[in-house]
Amino acid sequence: MLIAPAKHALRGTLAKQDILTTANNAVRANPTPMRLTDDLRITDARPMIPPAILHEEHPLSDEVSEVVDKARHAISEVLHGRDPRLVVVVGPCSVHDPIGALEYARKLAPVAKRLESKLVIVMRAYFEKPRTSVGWKGYINDPDLNESYHINKGLRGARKLLIEINELGLPTGSEFLDLQIPQHVADITSWVAIGARTTESQVHRELASGLSMPVGFKNTTEGNVLRAVEAVIAAGQSHWFPSITKQGVSSLFKTRGNEDCHIILRGGTQTGANYGMPHVQEAVEMLKKHDLPAKVMIDCSHGNSNKDHRNQSVVIADICKQMAAGNHGIMGVMIESNLIEGKQNISDNMVYGQSVTDACISFEDTVGLLEQLAAAVN
Repeated sequence: MLIAPAKHALRGTLAKQDILTTANNAVRANPTPMRLTDDLRITDARPMIPPAILHEEHPLSDEVSEVVDKARHAISEVLHGRDPRLVVVVGPCSVHDPIGALEYARKLAPVAKRLESKLVIVMRAYFEKPRTSVGWKGYINDPDLNESYHINKGLRGARKLLIEINELGLPTGSEFLDLQIPQHVADITSWVAIGARTTESQVHRELASGLSMPVGFKNTTEGNVLRAVEAVIAAGQSHWFPSITKQGVSSLFKTRGNEDCHIILRGGTQTGANYGMPHVQEAVEMLKKHDLPAKVMIDCSHGNSNKDHRNQSVVIADICKQMAAGNHGIMGVMIESNLIEGKQNISDNMVYGQSVTDACISFEDTVGLLEQLAAAVN
């Protein structure tokens, strides 16, 4: 009765000896353990919700799809000179409170409807914020505004809000910064901006070449307009670039090229404001030289307002004069606007309806500016 257990014990001992011998031989053959060379500065990792799952959780209705398609077509027609209206991208500098953003949309929707014969109004719904150094990176990145970085929560909240805004019959426009985010929300976005910090980025130009909506490239932060023109040229060509599928699988995409790209004049740190007639004409001639649509959009904020939100009205007054004088080179404007004027810091006691990034004009002042633009188109 004791023989079998003894044999098992003997086999176990021999097996352990074999393992030790193999390990010792490996150490003698390679006395220095292999050094780790990857993920050395990664401290945490979380799974990202695949776009297909997010689309399933928050699907588009036929009515919302029609709003998106109609707006994209209208913006394209304006860009190519087949629609005499003016495109106006207006709304908060960035969305930090979906409830406040939706209230803004409810106020804007009837104004957009009333002025639709003159203006194609697109609500600015920015969820990503590029930073020169550091700061809050936007609702998708940090929806709770406390550096908890619940990005999946931000993606869900952003898509839900976009659907709710479009359900009002009001199309939306965003800035695309991260290259994977478009797969989550591009289907419900009617217009996209590529910011001044990323206009020169090859991967953003490649991304724009495959996007399904019109895309505006801003001149660089210094004020270089040629770089934006070059971006439009590049985005109009076919490219291959890596990204993820709707199922979240890494893949290589071939694009057709996007013929609905344009430039955005936003002023610059070196050039100053560039919304005046001479600047517009210079940009238009630059576009004509490259056989591109001779139309520009003007950002009334940033360098053109000298970082003072109240100067947006000055920019719009000049734009109206240009259009009244027969300048057909302006296809659109951008206005930073919120429920309440100004801006605030992120805190525990924030003012409802006020920006936490760039300062904005109030909604009441916005309506007056929209009416001025509509009259200038007329």
